[in-house]
Amino acid sequence: MRTIHGFDVDGLEGERIDFAAFAGKKVLIVNVASECGYTPQYQQLQELYTVFQDRLVVVGFPSNDFGGQEPGNAEDIRQFCTRRYGVTFPLAAKVQIREPHTHPVYRWLTTKAENGVADSTVSWNFQKYLLDEEGRLLAVFPTVCDPLDPSLLRYLEV
Repeated sequence: MRTIHGFDVDGLEGERIDFAAFAGKKVLIVNVASECGYTPQYQQLQELYTVFQDRLVVVGFPSNDFGGQEPGNAEDIRQFCTRRYGVTFPLAAKVQIREPHTHPVYRWLTTKAENGVADSTVSWNFQKYLLDEEGRLLAVFPTVCDPLDPSLLRYLEV
């Protein structure tokens, strides 16, 4: 079974995000959008990233797949996230999550044959995937689960 540490992706501003660099930390992957009713979760994601930065990395994957709620380009997305929510966690380049052009990271996250843990379906923006320090899938949290919900925080307690 391959882990998330085998992936590297384009960052929002053209840089590379190498998941191998996150070995030893948990990783929370979230599909994000700027015009969604759940967009205020950016604030809690940033808080989570700031408070637990010694043991957690949050990585946002902007996508326009759900309700057309991320129509902007990379510059629009970065400006929105920085000005409105002070986002400093890594953001990938905008991706497709739905078939037929599912991004390889999301194919891995949602396919048990690839991640070795579970099949899942991304049903809306701000679905969360938590990975352990070795890059294995730990848990999937639905859109309605706030990033600071106790069901998620319990994985971050020492």
